[in-house]
Formats: sequence, structure tokens, C-alpha cells
Amino acid sequence: MTETVTVRVQRYRPEEDQEPWAQSFEVPYSEDLSILDALNQIKDQQDPTLSHRWSCRMAICGSCGVMINGEPRLACKTFLRDYRGKDALEVRALDNFPIERDLVSDISGFIDHLETVQPWLIRSDEQPVSAGAYRQTPEQMQRYAAFSQCINCGLCYAACPQFGRDPAFLGPAALTLAQRYNLDSRDEGASQRMNWLNAEAGVWSCTFVGYCSQVCPKDVDPAAAINQGKVASDINYAVNLFNILRGKDDA
Repeated sequence: MTETVTVRVQRYRPEEDQEPWAQSFEVPYSEDLSILDALNQIKDQQDPTLSHRWSCRMAICGSCGVMINGEPRLACKTFLRDYRGKDALEVRALDNFPIERDLVSDISGFIDHLETVQPWLIRSDEQPVSAGAYRQTPEQMQRYAAFSQCINCGLCYAACPQFGRDPAFLGPAALTLAQRYNLDSRDEGASQRMNWLNAEAGVWSCTFVGYCSQVCPKDVDPAAAINQGKVASDINYAVNLFNILRGKDDA
């Protein structure tokens, strides 16, 4: 007989459910079957009403993030073999986000936070396209390269206890993006982003649990980016204080 694995999947249909509940499915086991493959098998062959997000199946798009046995993971990058022999395999929507339906989370607040820090190159005087690309050395690129690997999957927000307590907290991905552009030699918008890093919902709200870096599927290390942001915030405060005091002395 074909070996199967029991997968308990969170279900929630807002038009008829008061709260989420779990439904068990038997999925044929194979060594190379991912959790995403299992969810697709359930939807295609057992229950077409199951709702979940996915796109690339290659850990690039970031859309298949879910909680797997309580840990934020990409369903396409996690395999049934990793849970073979365990008592249960439970899949639910990402923590710290409202649930739209089944495994689909409402990440609109997360996207808003990303946009808040202006994650694009800001220039005071942009050169025409005919002038070519803004050039930088490999060493200059290396300063921010790791922080540029974020795929906006939201796993770090599901892992962040501070974001869970206070959704206004800009959170790991947004603050990492801010640091990524602040470190970019082609960018001139650090002073604008610093207002957000210094704000109550900025870097100083981070309590440095570090779980965000542990669950990141691209090894971005948002905890390190936030700590760098705290150093930059301290320097910014010291410079501003010095300028204020110098202004008083000059007066």
C-alpha cells in the first residue's frame, strides 16, 4: 500500500466560520514532495475549496509562506521528509497577520510598511538615461548586497514578537530595506529614511529576539540590519545634538 502522511490544515471561511479550525487530509508520501506539493494535491484531488498562495515554487516569489508545525517557512522549500515519523504535521496561515481565508493572510499592512521607508534610490539630481547607469565598485555593492536579497515573504514578521504586539512597528523587512538603501553609494535619501528609523515604530522598538534572521529563507539577517540602523540612529542623534549646541554657541 502507498504510504501516506496526515496533514492538518487550517481552514477558515469568513462567510461561515466564526474562527479557524483544522481539517485532516491523507497525502501520499514521497521523499521529494514539498509541503506546497502536498497542499496542491489536497486542492486538486481532495478539496478544491482549499485556499493558499503560491507562484514560482522555487523560493523566489515568497508567496507560499505559512506556519509549519509552528515555524514560519516557505511551503515550497519545506519537504514532507523533514516531518516523517513525527506525530503531526500542521499547516496554518502566518502568525501576526489577519486571516483572509484558510492559509491566505492579509499582508496589506506589511506592504504599507515596506513602502513607508521609500525602498528605492533617491537622488537630488537624477542624471538622464542617456548618461548610463550609476556606477559603483564591487566593494560598495558588498556593503548592502546581503540585505538586497529579501523576497518580501513576510516570514520575519510572523516570527517577530514585537510586530505581533504592535502592528505599527515597521518590522524586520522594512527596516532592512531602509538600511539596504542607506548603505547604497548611489542613494542620497538616508536623511529622509532616518525620520522613520528614529520614530517610535522604528529601529528602537526592536527588542532583538533575533528569530527574524533564523527563519529568513534567503539569509538576509534582518536583525543585523536593524542593529546597524540603531548605530546609524545614534550617530544621527549625536550629529543633530552637536549642531544644536553649536548653533547656541554661535548665537
